[in-house]
Amino acid sequence: MRGFLLRRVLLALATLWLASSLVFAALLLLPGDPVQAILGLEASPAAREALERALGLDRPPWERYADWLARTLRFDLGESIRYGKPVGELLGERLPLTLGLVLLGLGGALLLALPLALLALRFPLWDLALSGLMAFLQSVPTFFLGVVLLYALAVHLPLLPASGFPGFGEPREALRHLLLPALTLALSRAAILFRMARGSLLEVMGQDYIRTARAKGVPEAWVLVKHALKPASLPLITLLGLEGGFLLTGAVVVEVVFALPGMGSLALTALEARDYPLLQGLVLVMAALIVLFNLLVDLLYGLLDPRVAYA
Repeated sequence: MRGFLLRRVLLALATLWLASSLVFAALLLLPGDPVQAILGLEASPAAREALERALGLDRPPWERYADWLARTLRFDLGESIRYGKPVGELLGERLPLTLGLVLLGLGGALLLALPLALLALRFPLWDLALSGLMAFLQSVPTFFLGVVLLYALAVHLPLLPASGFPGFGEPREALRHLLLPALTLALSRAAILFRMARGSLLEVMGQDYIRTARAKGVPEAWVLVKHALKPASLPLITLLGLEGGFLLTGAVVVEVVFALPGMGSLALTALEARDYPLLQGLVLVMAALIVLFNLLVDLLYGLLDPRVAYA
């Protein structure tokens, strides 16, 4: 187990380095000028030169990259060009909201998909209807689904807040403001989880030990929950790790639709302002979260399946 964790940590560090390096290279090719975005089109050459020197943009790319990498190893992500604040401070302010939204969306998707998959398997008449509904949800763009839910549950039936976020200082109000965007993410990802859970359950239900349980007179509902659910959940756990990464990117769209001050809106602002340090910090944190999701999936495998050994 210790050797496995060490390999995974080393792989995670290599992944983070590669992701951040690719983003640094891509930003060099990005059209636009951060100095012009800050000073405007009518800035004097002297002002432009002074700001470029202050931001370090007058140095060669390799020198800037080496400096950024050295500072990152000291957990210093630099200072935002747009906000004039440390990148780490900005990310610390926005990350809890986005992470809470992703976890609520992931949990909601699982709570929707798994019972519906069991229902479809238990009652074949429901199978076609549920499969069709999930296929429809999978084809609907996330932003469109968010707008529909926003109109239905916040405008037409004012059950939940339409936008904004009061902060985690008021937990009840914070949860109310996150429910609608989390439901948008959950519905958009529940479809693929439903299909995976249904297919995995169908495969498990054909195993010999399931037929043995049925031959002993075990009720069908108990066969599903007690004997089939746990082994069928292994492919679903793998998919959950991937879905965590998809939800992080999907949160960008949802935060814009519901005007949430999270990582998504921060990323759009950084992109518009050509805020290179902030963009690099955002990508680094996103990559770290995706690596963490996958590491948790690997650990859950060992807990759910005793046949898995971490050599």
